Amino acid sequence: MPYANSGEVKLYYEEVGTGTAIIFLHEFAGDYRSWEPQMRFFSNRYRCVCYNARGYPPSDIPTNISDYNQENQADDAVNILDDLGIEKAHIVGLSMGGFAALHFGLRHPQRALSLAVTGCGYGAHKDNRDQFMNDAEKVALEYDNNGSKAVADFYAESSTRVQFQNKNPRGWAEFKLQLGEHSAVGAANTMRGYQKTRPSLYDLETQLSELRVPTLIVTGDEDEPCLEPALYLKRTISSAGLSVLPRSGHTINLEDPDLFNSVIQSFINTVDNGRWELRDPRSLGSAMLGHQNKT
Repeated sequence: MPYANSGEVKLYYEEVGTGTAIIFLHEFAGDYRSWEPQMRFFSNRYRCVCYNARGYPPSDIPTNISDYNQENQADDAVNILDDLGIEKAHIVGLSMGGFAALHFGLRHPQRALSLAVTGCGYGAHKDNRDQFMNDAEKVALEYDNNGSKAVADFYAESSTRVQFQNKNPRGWAEFKLQLGEHSAVGAANTMRGYQKTRPSLYDLETQLSELRVPTLIVTGDEDEPCLEPALYLKRTISSAGLSVLPRSGHTINLEDPDLFNSVIQSFINTVDNGRWELRDPRSLGSAMLGHQNKT
């Protein structure tokens, strides 16, 4: 089995295809397997890499909760690229992986061809941070006390997952099964050390306003916790575009893979052709009067 080293942590990865690299960063409720529709679609034109984050076997499960943090999540992806001899890649992340993709761009912009930050924003609102942290601790305790299968029973039917269940019951059942196979220890550590403690997006405004890597924000229109953060990211990052998928929840890469792949492919094509530019500042002016020459 192929592993890459990130410090003292071994990370399991898979790769397929040749050409420009795309690396996929999975969500909390997923793992490398949840990128299978994207690995199949993009590998006929790109070198595609996916891996399991720390805490997700067969990757290592660090025992120290402090080893699960935002910086390590972003740096793990860089270390995967280093191990594979990849200088630059398109970075695609969902949810937990979306946060990691965003921080990859902030910490290592020279290594990113582009950033696709999808399903990103839950827990970002500062006015409900306490509720988010309380919910995260409750989930972690469920892993401690009852295990992964018990968590999957309720987590897979949350308000932003039922869209997937309604559209594709068979795909959703596979997602739930795989969620129930996760390490309870690794998931609890991830929830406490990474999910619960990551900084609010709204505290990163200065850094985000300086980001120049081509960025695409993607969210489902029924992914309520991520809608307003998606707009915030679009407005704050001058290199960002926003795509909202209709009648969609949180698990968008699996819920509607054809549309998701099409949106990501169009974005990457535009970037590769040198046509993804910074926002025209005139778009922030008057909607009626047009450009006004000042004398």
